[in-house]
Amino acid sequence: MHEVKAKGILSAQNGMNIYRGCTHGCIYCDARSTCYQMDHVFEDIEVKINAPELLEQALRKKRKKCMIGTGAMSDPYLHLEKELQLTRRCLELIDEYGFGLAIQTKSDMILRDLDLLKRINQKTKCVVQMTLTTYDEKLCRILEPHVCTTARRIEVLNILKEEGIPTIVWMTPILPFINDTEENIRGLLDECRKAGVYGIITFGIGVTLRDGDRQYFYRKLDEHFPGMKERYVQTYGNSYELPVPKEKELMKLVRQECEKNGIEWQAEVLFEYMHRFEDKQAGEQLSLFDG
Repeated sequence: MHEVKAKGILSAQNGMNIYRGCTHGCIYCDARSTCYQMDHVFEDIEVKINAPELLEQALRKKRKKCMIGTGAMSDPYLHLEKELQLTRRCLELIDEYGFGLAIQTKSDMILRDLDLLKRINQKTKCVVQMTLTTYDEKLCRILEPHVCTTARRIEVLNILKEEGIPTIVWMTPILPFINDTEENIRGLLDECRKAGVYGIITFGIGVTLRDGDRQYFYRKLDEHFPGMKERYVQTYGNSYELPVPKEKELMKLVRQECEKNGIEWQAEVLFEYMHRFEDKQAGEQLSLFDG
């Protein structure tokens, strides 16, 4: 890791990334793409060491309360967060100043901050997003090798359900010829139903590959799935979007199961929900963009 003093922490959309890079090792990670212009080794995490101070300054200046998002580009619960606790300090500020939270992770370390998530959710709204890609634990260890497996993430979702904290599952990416089976999709959907998730985001059934991400992904395919890279190249060439062969059928399954079980599946509706600030004490609802 290496530390930097950032000039700002919140984007125009009130999102923040405390870390840049990742140590989870997911073989399909889009954040490796060269378009993001990262000028350091991906696993050499850039730490915005002054993130809490910058966040407090930003929250003090806000005219209206809004939702604060984190985790869209870099997981807020990387391994080094256990010692640095920058994410926790930022959550403490979000709680102290009465803002809402939409946080995305693959890590069960989020349970360390359950006390803060509960406090935020009591006053406003706290939405936890968890990524689930495969129901197969052995396959999960290959696809996402350095973070807790699907089974543990499902446990986290159920704990959050018990605490009344709304959850959204990112069921993406689904990799062609690897985890794109109906059995896998049904297994994930069933666990989402049991965990009472508010919604499921898919962006279609498939994966996207850009320069930087593509090369790393193909190296991992050669390592773990001999011959698979050639199948990808033959099927998709250099396409950015790689839908699975049975995308229409699997998306229909997702829609049907979600509608049957009262789970929202429309991405635009879910993003609007995560952007909408709710003052539970005043009964008010404000947009993220009012911040």
